[in-house]
Amino acid sequence: MSCQDLRMPHPAPLPAPCLRRPCRRAMAGALLAAPLMVAGACAAQAAGCSDLARHVLPDATFTTVETVKAGSWHAPQDQLSHIMSTPGMNLAGHPTEAANPTFCRVAMTLHPTADSHIRTEVWLPLKGWNGRLLGVGNFGWAGSLMYDGMATGLSEGYAVASTDTGHDSATPEGQGGRFTLGHPEKMIDYAYRADHLMTVAAKALVKTFYGHEATHAYWIGCSLGGLEGLIEAKRYPEDYDGIVAGAPPNPIVSFNAEQLWAGWMSYHDPALRVSHDKFRLLNTAVMNACAGPVGKKQGFVDEPDRCTFRPEQILCRTGANTANCLTADEVRAARNIYQGPVDPQTHTVIFPGPAKGSEYGFSADGKAFPVALDLFRYAAFQNPDWDWTTLKWDTDIQDATRKIGPLLHVDDNLTPFLARGGRLLLYIGWNDGHNPQQLASYYQAVQRHAGAAGHDGVRLITIPGMEHCHGGAGCDTFSKLGAIDNWVSHGQAPDMIVAARVDEGKIVRTRPLCAWPAVARYNGQGDMDDARSFACVPPGAN
Repeated sequence: MSCQDLRMPHPAPLPAPCLRRPCRRAMAGALLAAPLMVAGACAAQAAGCSDLARHVLPDATFTTVETVKAGSWHAPQDQLSHIMSTPGMNLAGHPTEAANPTFCRVAMTLHPTADSHIRTEVWLPLKGWNGRLLGVGNFGWAGSLMYDGMATGLSEGYAVASTDTGHDSATPEGQGGRFTLGHPEKMIDYAYRADHLMTVAAKALVKTFYGHEATHAYWIGCSLGGLEGLIEAKRYPEDYDGIVAGAPPNPIVSFNAEQLWAGWMSYHDPALRVSHDKFRLLNTAVMNACAGPVGKKQGFVDEPDRCTFRPEQILCRTGANTANCLTADEVRAARNIYQGPVDPQTHTVIFPGPAKGSEYGFSADGKAFPVALDLFRYAAFQNPDWDWTTLKWDTDIQDATRKIGPLLHVDDNLTPFLARGGRLLLYIGWNDGHNPQQLASYYQAVQRHAGAAGHDGVRLITIPGMEHCHGGAGCDTFSKLGAIDNWVSHGQAPDMIVAARVDEGKIVRTRPLCAWPAVARYNGQGDMDDARSFACVPPGAN
């Protein structure tokens, strides 16, 4: 059988001696068990890559089809690549990124509507394909390909795919949320259509190139990429078998409202403006009150949800404003930030504020958070001159939710995805601006809705000391790919994952990450920098 035969849309007929049932079973088992052999056998014929240019995909135009030699790929260097190349963002948990293997690079533009221009790439390893497909989620307002994540997946043997979601952040009109102004089809592309069509195209190319479908498809993303994963699970439950959704800002209108809250509050009442020095003071007080021995040594609160510290505990008693205490106004500002914005009609919290221990990231300077501002002025209200200082915490939030919610909000009914055997791994850092307790509530609701399928198919990992998707003093580096593949392919649920902290390319300590609500508890004797000195135990256990 030639390499060209293996890349046919349908497998060639079996030879006559194999028409007997035992032989058919043996051959089928061999093909499933040895995808590396099949892919490797075709590696020598690079012409197979150029053949893909003749493949017909609906509403797609190929822009580049080429073979990329081993070690020759280098991602464009920009702010996004600076973030995505950090160890904590490495999808396989590697301290540094390996050089690329030889692969077939297929770049295309998808145009499902006249106003759609969705840049998409699919990378196909010429050797050592593991039989699986990986979709890589975006970050921020998207607008670029996630090359670093693609390179990691490729090095692990995956066929990989990424999209810019339909706009180019390198252009003035594609920066932030500007692209949504007057372009409802681009908004739909960004919300869900681009990711789904990318996935459909990637699966078609995989089948054509290798001669059979991927055995499993996974999605991995954090922040926007995490929300994209939830949207995929909700709208297209057949697209992926396993989804890793980090810090998903859901519901995004409420989350972005919380991001505007501290600036809005301190704009309207300058007495509530707090300096970064005072927030650092507050963080020190929280650490002293709530961090355990390990946390104090390593620089984070171990279990923020059990922290009972109140800002009033460092109130300036004499009324004087000194560097070692908080004024009454500063205490009020801190309490407001922890609480989050409140709907004045219902008196309910719209979205909770950050957890205790994350005060280093607080800001109350009377200014708007740009990423959040764009959702309201462009996507929701279609008015670049919208004045965020006039935001009404009842009617404006309700209006924005009516306009954006149908596109970007994901409710707790993910039962179709879970009932078909889909696996969903949620993760978030305790020092993220997004309070993990909010995500825990969503996680519980998803489980309740799905019943037994939810119990088996969803896990939440909360990471002490980790900031937004990566960084911070905690152990932020772990293999998302390994966790989801072990779960889907081998039935090993990620109830405990070993993570690392990496400094200058070297692992300096490790720690177990436990499936919520369990927590990693130090045994009191071993090396605090060694995961073997910890055990996952129920919260509150001694």
